[in-house]
Amino acid sequence: MTTDREIKDLWIKFFKNHNFTQIPGYSIIPENDPTVLFTTAGMHPLVPYLLGEPHPYGDRIFDVQRCIRTNDIDEVGDATHLTCFEMLGNWTLGKCDKKEMIKLSFEFLTSKDYLNLPKERIAVTVFGGDEIAPRDDEAYNAWKECGIEKIYFSTENNWWALGGGVGPCGPDTEMFYDTGKEECGENCSPLCDCGKYVEIWNDVFMQYLVAKEGEKATKLARPNIDTGMGLERTVMVLNGQESVYDSGCLKRAIDFMASKAKDGYSESNKRNYRIIADHLRSAVFILGDEKAVVPSNVGQGYILRRFIRRAVNCARSIGLDKENFAQIVDIYVDEYGKDYSDIASKRDFIKDELKKEVEKFSKAIEDGFKEFEKVINGIERHKQFAKEGEIVENKLSGKAVFRLYDTFGFPFELTQELANERGYSVDKIDFDARFKEHQEKSRALSQGQFKGGLADTSQNSAFLHTATHLLLAGLQKMFGKQVVQKGSNITPERLRFDFNLDHKMTSEELKELEDFVNKAIDRKIPVVQQIMTLDEAKKAGAHGTFENKYGQEVKVYTIGDVSKEICGGPHAENTGDLHHFKIIKEESCASGIRRIKAILD
Repeated sequence: MTTDREIKDLWIKFFKNHNFTQIPGYSIIPENDPTVLFTTAGMHPLVPYLLGEPHPYGDRIFDVQRCIRTNDIDEVGDATHLTCFEMLGNWTLGKCDKKEMIKLSFEFLTSKDYLNLPKERIAVTVFGGDEIAPRDDEAYNAWKECGIEKIYFSTENNWWALGGGVGPCGPDTEMFYDTGKEECGENCSPLCDCGKYVEIWNDVFMQYLVAKEGEKATKLARPNIDTGMGLERTVMVLNGQESVYDSGCLKRAIDFMASKAKDGYSESNKRNYRIIADHLRSAVFILGDEKAVVPSNVGQGYILRRFIRRAVNCARSIGLDKENFAQIVDIYVDEYGKDYSDIASKRDFIKDELKKEVEKFSKAIEDGFKEFEKVINGIERHKQFAKEGEIVENKLSGKAVFRLYDTFGFPFELTQELANERGYSVDKIDFDARFKEHQEKSRALSQGQFKGGLADTSQNSAFLHTATHLLLAGLQKMFGKQVVQKGSNITPERLRFDFNLDHKMTSEELKELEDFVNKAIDRKIPVVQQIMTLDEAKKAGAHGTFENKYGQEVKVYTIGDVSKEICGGPHAENTGDLHHFKIIKEESCASGIRRIKAILD
């Protein structure tokens, strides 16, 4: 039985042997990226380098990155979909040698020293061409040279671009494993969704630039290759298993639940088991991250809350006591704490926050039962005082059912069950319409503005990023070096900066902080970037909030005698570019954590 650990070790061995350098995995919470809530791929932390900045480790790099994706949350529980997974990635920066990358992909997949998959079971898709860019015959021919026979052209599925279709873009080639299942028809291929073919790897060739929507692509001056292999799917394929839930700690979690729940693991309820296993693992990854995220009603905290509450509902369905969540946390911390020190050190914190959210949700469910009774009583009163000839159905409106779902966490099935017990039906059509609208809004929130997740790189965002360095320097001058960054989010319009402090800042303190930043701006101080080793950076007095994400070489941004921080950029060239800094709000965002929102006039 192949394990996750064995695949990760093979990945590391393979790319080191081919002159790639390993870089550390990054936080699951993107830093200064307003386009996505979570790191959905290994490319997010590499945005500056994909856009041209030199990487401290060179132009051939690879990693293992933990990721969260929620755009497919409704598919979680089937054979292959997860919200939380580990992505194996590698990059070639400033060069796009498709033939070399495809050859490397083929070698890793088929060599007996690595995955040893039979090439007859591998199918690939390549870009079929359109008015924007030509068919990718180079990729097609490279796969042919490797001996792959199952090659399919697709235009829609094999083109990577930003959400608006403008900017860096290019064709990709996706690799699939033939599970051996019967074909769904004579046109069965990786392009259909019958489940015969499982995608395990994707090579993106970022070689073009689209200047305006609808225009033909031109060659990108500095092309890149960005690849990603899903670890859990790869393990599933190698073990010949039916689903990603059949091995590793996901299986251990499911086996544990099956030993405790009233309803055992079976075909009829396996989806509930799988959702609990997936969502609690996602909660462990988020709560165990180096940055402060706890359940809330906005942003990452909202998604975390949704994971936990969904797990609670599924636990109710299989008769699993929520007290057992703590043991499931232990299964995940024991496994992932080996690779991620932040998870290992936060075991008790994860359990405490999970327990608090479960208790809050239990209270919400109680309130939901009261709300349900109000809805029923409202219908009964309507019948009692109905006009002559008016017919009042024993039916809960879609609006009422969705309110129970959205506000109190009642799953539709629970409301329907309760209604049927009282002789009522529910308006499922209207509920489904409202639920679909809710899904679309949630998907937009989780995916962000860009399909590929590239961060905003506008000039104003860079200026605001520099302002956060000045802001932190001011806070540390006022309250001491123990004040550190706990989170940051930057859009072209404003910055949001979270930091630890034991009190609400007074108006006098906010004025002092504002003045500190604006004096640094008025001095027109150059912002100097240097690449140095992590030890050199520490000796130079550089501040790094999340040190365990850095490699042996880092970028240090120095702003005169005001600030010296390890940071990925981008930044202004001079503080004078910022013009004027203004704090618009200071508030609490978690226990012991304050939040400042500010703009540049």
